[in-house]
Amino acid sequence: MLSARNQFKGKIKSVTLGDVVAEVVVAVATIEIVSVISRTSAERLNLKVGDEVTAVIKSTEVLIDK
Repeated sequence: MLSARNQFKGKIKSVTLGDVVAEVVVAVATIEIVSVISRTSAERLNLKVGDEVTAVIKSTEVLIDK
């Protein structure tokens, strides 16, 4: 069970594997949530385009700069 309240179900739009990290883009309704996780975690979860996943956001603030 996860304690984070902000959980959004969506589908993986893309997975880009780097040497150390992976960028995972999740489509949630009309928005995209981008997560950068370790490559090892992405491989262990066997993340693929089209997979149904839950994006869990656990943070106290969101900053936007322009």
